[in-house]
Amino acid sequence: MTDRRGRIAGRRTAGALLAGLLLASACAAPDDGSAPDSTARGVRAVLDRRAAAVLHHDPDAYLSAVDPSATGLRTAQRRELDNLADVPLASWTYRLTDVREQSTDRVTADVRLSYRIAGYDAAPVSADRVLDLRRDGADGRWYIADDRAADGGGLLWQQGDVQVVRGRHSLVLGVGRTQEELRRIARTADRAVPAVSGAWPRRWAGRVLVLVPHTVEDMAGLLGAPAANYRGIAAVTTGRTGGPDRAPADRVIVNPQAYGMLGTLGQRIVLTHEITHVATRADTSAATPTWLSEGFADWVAYRTEHRTAVQAAPELAAAVRRGDLPAELPTDEDFGFAGDSARLAQAYEGGWLACELIADHWGEKKLLAFYRAVGGHPGRDGAVEQAMQEVLATTPQDFTAQWRESLRSLLG
Repeated sequence: MTDRRGRIAGRRTAGALLAGLLLASACAAPDDGSAPDSTARGVRAVLDRRAAAVLHHDPDAYLSAVDPSATGLRTAQRRELDNLADVPLASWTYRLTDVREQSTDRVTADVRLSYRIAGYDAAPVSADRVLDLRRDGADGRWYIADDRAADGGGLLWQQGDVQVVRGRHSLVLGVGRTQEELRRIARTADRAVPAVSGAWPRRWAGRVLVLVPHTVEDMAGLLGAPAANYRGIAAVTTGRTGGPDRAPADRVIVNPQAYGMLGTLGQRIVLTHEITHVATRADTSAATPTWLSEGFADWVAYRTEHRTAVQAAPELAAAVRRGDLPAELPTDEDFGFAGDSARLAQAYEGGWLACELIADHWGEKKLLAFYRAVGGHPGRDGAVEQAMQEVLATTPQDFTAQWRESLRSLLG
């Protein structure tokens, strides 16, 4: 989720903890009959050795799982492990989800890599991989002959050496960026985190993990999407929505080109907006419309910045002055990255002014209660209607009329 203004050394684990991680990385053999249990056990043993090698940062052990004849893969894998050297990993496990025999000595395995960054990930981040493996006739062991993403998404350390900067409330991981640039981002994030906590008194981690790839193309590679979707977007937040039983693992991913074009205020607004998504994730659900989640993040970002409505909503102000007053609150489709940029800007501005209206007319506590009530609804249907009735004592129709009138008053 992003704002159109541009939103739009290492710790090692060993001993008893490592033993527990190795147990966690094992999994039952696939039960679909695609491969014998002995094959699945052999592949699983390779993955367990590989996980242990990552946590120990042991290049020899890591490469021992790779086919000796796959020289290109071995070079790439060695470089990838070196790139990880300073990343503070708390866990690294593999789960074997499927094994398909290609021949008597070759298989293709579907694997889920899960890892946690120490001190920042409340739950593991997962990436699905596809591995081709070959069994050596001499020793009977399986070796990885190819390793690729299952869904097109990549990992930061596959893009280059990861530089690590620790802030007071942040951890910034960057590739191909200068230390000073990463330190500036950490300082901005460190200022944004307390601002978010001041607006969102609900308990949250109170810290943020920021990824800074080298280019917008690299950013898109992490997200598994076309680079064109993010060229004007300075940052996005990843993570799944849901309640506390589905603890999120969020990252703010920065587009260094778009972010770098912003001034100090713009950069602060961007990171405050994105960090608000991190803080509110547990109370955001499929029931939450985009106008509310994005509008609330903007409301937090602008809350102490003393910007006028016209300054913060220039596109919508221009539309209102042309007589093009929106008939309804922004739809989810209005927030599409690949759509019209003016429409996208007006959607964000309209969502922000809707949340601003609630805070001004009903109070900030009511805005927070409304946000939580909508996110706590079992589904999208009726979520806003019920929350408006129970928290704000109004209806969507009356609220929309009041919102449109506020647009005329503030922007006309």
